[in-house]
Amino acid sequence: MMDNKDLEAEIHPLKNEERKSQENVGKQLKTEDNLKSRTPQSRLSRCRTVAFFLSLFVCLFVVFVVSFLIPCPERPLSERMWRIDYNASVTYDFLAMEDVNKDRIQDVLFLYKNTYNSNNYTRSCADEGFSTPCAFVAAVSGANGSVLWERPVAQDVALVECAMPHSDSETSACILVGRLGSFIAVNSFTGETLWSHSNSFGENASILSPLLQVPDIDGDGASDLLILTREGKEVRGAIYSGSTGQQIGHRGSLGVDGDSGALLHVTRIGAHYILLPCASSLCSCSVKVLYEKMTGKDGPFKKDSFWENIFNTSTYGSGAVRYLMNVPGKAGEDVLLVSSDTCTLLDGQDLTPKWTLGATQILRKPFLGHYKPDTLAVVIENGTSTDRQILLLDLSTGAVLWNQPLPSLPGSPSSTSLPTADHRSAFFFWGLHELVSTNEMEPRDVQHSLYMFHPTLPGILLELANVSANIVAFDVILFEPSRHAAYVLLTGPASSDVPGLVSVTKHKVRDLVLDSRVVHLGEGSSDSDQAIRDRFSRLRYRSEV
Repeated sequence: MMDNKDLEAEIHPLKNEERKSQENVGKQLKTEDNLKSRTPQSRLSRCRTVAFFLSLFVCLFVVFVVSFLIPCPERPLSERMWRIDYNASVTYDFLAMEDVNKDRIQDVLFLYKNTYNSNNYTRSCADEGFSTPCAFVAAVSGANGSVLWERPVAQDVALVECAMPHSDSETSACILVGRLGSFIAVNSFTGETLWSHSNSFGENASILSPLLQVPDIDGDGASDLLILTREGKEVRGAIYSGSTGQQIGHRGSLGVDGDSGALLHVTRIGAHYILLPCASSLCSCSVKVLYEKMTGKDGPFKKDSFWENIFNTSTYGSGAVRYLMNVPGKAGEDVLLVSSDTCTLLDGQDLTPKWTLGATQILRKPFLGHYKPDTLAVVIENGTSTDRQILLLDLSTGAVLWNQPLPSLPGSPSSTSLPTADHRSAFFFWGLHELVSTNEMEPRDVQHSLYMFHPTLPGILLELANVSANIVAFDVILFEPSRHAAYVLLTGPASSDVPGLVSVTKHKVRDLVLDSRVVHLGEGSSDSDQAIRDRFSRLRYRSEV
């Protein structure tokens, strides 16, 4: 059955043709209108295309100019090894690292004592009012060992601290306390004097280390300085402005008979206390009380009665206290206390012992590193030099993580560690060549040997270098972030009364690894010696957090 449209087409064929014709004409007119409306859009599209390619060309041209025509700043070339010598000199047990010339490579600051400086600079001992010889502070480039600046600073140096903040945020200072009355701050970057005074210590006063920093008292934007001295059987203190060097108040007594090795400890409530080794115990003095004695007025310090009550009713350590260290804890800093026969970690807030290592004869001040990833360990050198044993203890529990006999020479330099990219540390120890006793070697043949250890290979030591000169100071540092580690060695005469050759040397650790001797401590790795060297060579280092 046909629908209405088909029926109508049969009945009125002419009418149907007319309708189709009108529909075709309508479609044609709509198509023409569409073509007319598209023509401006097509032109606009072409304009956009031209603009795009033109801007692309301009960008490529700029990239070409910047990349090829404008020279990029040259990265300073850091030499793998350098050495600088000073003849007829003596030196001090002091090394500091800071980027002095702003080339993103750490530079080396050290002290030496001589009649003249090495570069014939215009400043002499006499120019600064000192007799000859006098003490110079020098900064040398970590990249190539060239002298950046050097100048006389004291007749003789008793205390020095560099990389100290200054009220000028763009300036860092080296603070030097002379044995005969001088007290000076110099700009770490230029060597120019920031301030200079005569200290007020008596002739019979011995200056105790270290230089302590206390919170800014005079509101000048810089931490202030606390210097402790011992006069007879009494320890006295004096506070100086960090930005001007002016003494704040008068000198005051701590009321104890102490020795060098003091530290500044802050309790949970923010109270500052000076802890220092005394004759047979650990002594404490409130900075608030000392400040009130010096100035006769209140200052920005607090007392912690809870902490003082615990301290005054307890005994810490067994025998004379030899070393003190602030170490990281869960609620602020804890205190590592080394006495003549024990090593104890004290909770820094309630002073309860967390662990104790007994029957010890610790050779020198411990230091920290990471044996397990992100877990601090404390490194103890136990015993005398010829029967020394290296102990790595878990800082939180005191458990022994690694131990190794490693004989050394009397007066051998301190060991150290450097963080690695795997969140552990590489450890560097000085010992005897071939790991034999001094009784088996002629004195003239005895050499200091530098050994490297990494926790991923607990049965291996690498012997990196052998040194026959007298080593005064030593450190391993990351000269450039994420690039290369190097050791810095300061050698010189054993006696300050006999001048001789003073040398500062830098060696890149990776270069030493390539030529190192592999020492197997037992049933160690099954890898070849070369494969072990390659593993150490691939170690990457990171900066301290």
